Amino acid sequence: MTQGRLYTVTELAKELGMTARAIRFYEDKGLITPQRAGTTRVYSARDRARMILILRGKRLGFSLSTIKEYLDLYDTDVTQHAQLKLLLASASKRRHQLLAQRQAIDEALSELADITAQTEAALKIPAPRARRTASG
Repeated sequence: MTQGRLYTVTELAKELGMTARAIRFYEDKGLITPQRAGTTRVYSARDRARMILILRGKRLGFSLSTIKEYLDLYDTDVTQHAQLKLLLASASKRRHQLLAQRQAIDEALSELADITAQTEAALKIPAPRARRTASG
């Protein structure tokens, strides 16, 4: 891939395994800013790289506002120090959230295993036979 390569929305969507509509959504949110070639939107290698970072951030559970803040810092901080500090703080916070979710899931799975075992044991006990009434 060359640095000067431009992509149409369809080409970029296909390359990244997403829909053109999703790319336009991120454009509407100000996360990418395509150029225009006449009436056609064209996306640069920079837009492609930003989309890769956006998709990674979403996959990791970061909010669009956090992703946008991170990407915006790239443009304003030549040292990337502020960007790296934000990434570290965001990653640490997200990791703690996921660990808490894992604990909640583990507890729920354990409880469901207990319920399953109790239910299976109860089903192995023969059901009492219905008594016949004097009129029957």
